[in-house]
Amino acid sequence: MKKISINMLSSADKVDGQGVGSAYLEQVGLVKESDKFKILVNSKERTDIIHCHTIDIKSYFRMKKNKNGVNVSYVHFLPTTLDGSIKLPKVAFKIFKKYVIEFYNTANHLVVVNPIFIKDLEECGISSKKITYIPNYVSKEKFYKIKPKEKKELREKYGIKEDAFVVLGAGQVQTRKGVKDFVECAKKLPKVTFVWCGGFSFGKITDGYEELKEIMENPPKNVKFLGIIPRTEMNNMYNMADVLFMPSYNELFPMAILEAINSKTPLLLRDLDLYKDILFDKYLKANTNKEFIKILKELVEDKKLYNKYSKLSNELSEFYSKEHVLELWEEFYTNIVKK
Repeated sequence: MKKISINMLSSADKVDGQGVGSAYLEQVGLVKESDKFKILVNSKERTDIIHCHTIDIKSYFRMKKNKNGVNVSYVHFLPTTLDGSIKLPKVAFKIFKKYVIEFYNTANHLVVVNPIFIKDLEECGISSKKITYIPNYVSKEKFYKIKPKEKKELREKYGIKEDAFVVLGAGQVQTRKGVKDFVECAKKLPKVTFVWCGGFSFGKITDGYEELKEIMENPPKNVKFLGIIPRTEMNNMYNMADVLFMPSYNELFPMAILEAINSKTPLLLRDLDLYKDILFDKYLKANTNKEFIKILKELVEDKKLYNKYSKLSNELSEFYSKEHVLELWEEFYTNIVKK
């Protein structure tokens, strides 16, 4: 049987600290394991499928030229999720948002990582018939629970006490990621250690750059900003922590969540609708800093509660298995080539 050839177009791994880059590397690594596909990356060869992982202008024109093949685009963000991420002049921002919609319309098929965004894309004038939901995936070989001795050594490396309760935040330093809320909660819990992994992947055009830069350079005593951590070291960060706290205001399906649950780390997230269909109530949630602080205190003091949500994270990890997600990709690619 002839293998289906797929050209993966992406620039996502050029900048560290982006969830899009992590998702790209995991997806390509996963489908390479299938004997049904011949995978090329940023190739000039003609292939059965072009799969765009990022919305580069080069990828846009490649799709335009690829009239005999099938064009696929990953939807890692919507025009609405750009608000609070990057700061551009109003006219430039408006043009960029239009370009994003044009890019998605140019593709024959779109893949979303969260079913809730199918409706949002329809409201942008995109037919739901061309949209498929396939969740993100994280390798259990790269992200897993480490031994207590290794955890102790890690904490020593970063100047964190062995018995400290560590709250981890992960992601780009942006307004929409809730970094300010993360720090405000830390101020109210001085005995708890707060660590944020991530930096300004978009530099000075990051929304809220000046204010966030000031916070990073002068954090409270119990807050550590570690900057952009290479993905190869992020498993250590999740294991070093006691809980993953992500007060983001807008997301699709953060890779940090999938990475953290592989180490059985409990999740505390903002109560967003988008999590309901993908995390199945197996996480702690709140909307205000007052509520976040209350839950964090309970996790520190109540071992039974902590163990419950550690177990639920493990259950989530089992649900997003390699076999299940690979099966979805095999079915998707095979069907679109047949059609």
